[in-house]
Parts: sequence; structure tokens; C-alpha cells
Amino acid sequence: MRSAAQAYKNVSRQTASPRDLEANLLLQAAARLQSVHDAWGKDRTQLDEALLYNRKLWSVFLSEATDGANPLPKDVRQNVANLGLFVMNHTVAMLSDPRPEQLNSLIVINREVAAGLMGRN
Repeated sequence: MRSAAQAYKNVSRQTASPRDLEANLLLQAAARLQSVHDAWGKDRTQLDEALLYNRKLWSVFLSEATDGANPLPKDVRQNVANLGLFVMNHTVAMLSDPRPEQLNSLIVINREVAAGLMGRN
């Protein structure tokens, strides 16, 4: 499996702006999580990989949000950091007691943040 950082690097070569890149990566992570959710009764083998990909992606966002040199307004960085912490905590809970409905919040967060980055919310 490619790491989120590698995927970020690869997609960055193909997109016009960092916002587009971030939105595309969030949508990819949401699609992976949705695929696991949709196949829950049949196949959960991709669960760990999908959660790991999402966690790595949000680790990058968390790192950037907490970087004092980040030019985004402090309240925006704080909101991203709060979402990132929720994603991390929710992922740990999901790993210890996996249930398909737990994926919904991660999917929705990724899609909503992506929509915001693309100016569609």
C-alpha cells in the first residue's frame, strides 16, 4: 500500500493547487472507507489499510495545522487540528471495536472538508 505521504506527493504533480490536492486525497480516503463499509458483510480485509491511509493523511494535516509557520488563520488551524484529533481518536476506537456504522463519521468528515476545500459547501 502506498503511504498517504507518497500519495500526496504523487497527486501534487497532477493538480493545480494545494487545496485541490488536499480535496482529492480526502475524497480518495473517503472512497476507500466507503468501499470497506459497503462490503462489510462480505469482506473486511481492506479495513486496516483504509484506516491507516486515512490516519496518515490526517497526520499530515495535523502536523501542518500545528506548525506555527502555517499562514492559515489560527482559528482555521485550530479547527483542522480538532478534526484531526477526532479522526485519530475515532480510528483507535474503530480498531478496538470495529463496526460499519463507525466508518460513517470518518467518511462524512473527509467529504465535507473536501467540499469546503473545493468551495462547494
